[in-house]
Amino acid sequence: MMVEMELIPALEIGWLNGWILICLMYLIYGILLMAFPKDVVARLYDYDKSGWSKTQRGFYVTGKLLALVCLFLIIFTPLKIRSNIFIPGIILFALGLTGFITALFNFKNTPLNQSVTRGLYRISRHPQVLMLFISAFGICIAIGSWLVLFIIIISSLFLHSRDLAEEEACLERYGDSYRAYMKRVPRYFLIKTHMKEEGENVKKY
Repeated sequence: MMVEMELIPALEIGWLNGWILICLMYLIYGILLMAFPKDVVARLYDYDKSGWSKTQRGFYVTGKLLALVCLFLIIFTPLKIRSNIFIPGIILFALGLTGFITALFNFKNTPLNQSVTRGLYRISRHPQVLMLFISAFGICIAIGSWLVLFIIIISSLFLHSRDLAEEEACLERYGDSYRAYMKRVPRYFLIKTHMKEEGENVKKY
C-alpha cells in the first residue's frame, strides 16, 4: 500500500518510528565530539550571547522550542517504509548527514586562529546548519508529515538570528578577512546576502 504525505500522521510508540534517524544522527555527532580535541569542541560552541538583543534572544528561544516540538513529533511518528516517499526521504537524510559530518571535519581541520573557509564552507557560511536542515527535511519526508516540515521551516527562520550573531562575532574576531569571505560565499546556499559598507555589523534580514 502506497502512503503519501499527511498533514498530521497518527502518533504511536513503535520501533520503526522517526526516532531511529534522530538517534543515528545524535550518535554520530556525539562520537565525533568525543573524538575531536577539546579546544575544537569548545570553539564549536564559542559564541557570546551577552550582546544579543531581546529580539534575538526571543527568536532563538522560540526556534529552540519549535525544534523540541518537532523532535517530539518525529519520535512518535512511524516511518512510511511502504511508501514511495520513504526512499527519497532516506536519501535526503543521508545526504544531509554526510554533509554535516564533512562540515564538522572542515571545522576541525581549520587552525584555531583562522576563520573556517575550507571545504563546504566554500559554498555556505553555515554548512552545518544547511546540512542539518536537509537531514531534517529528509526525516519529514520519510515520516510523511507536512506538519513537522512546516514547523521545522518556521523554527529555522527563528534560529536565523543565531547565525547572524555568529557572523557578527566572526567579524569582530577576524575582521577584514571574514568580511571578504562574506562577500564571496552565500550565507546558506546560492543566494548571496549583503552587508553594511561601514562598521562590522551584518544587516539583519
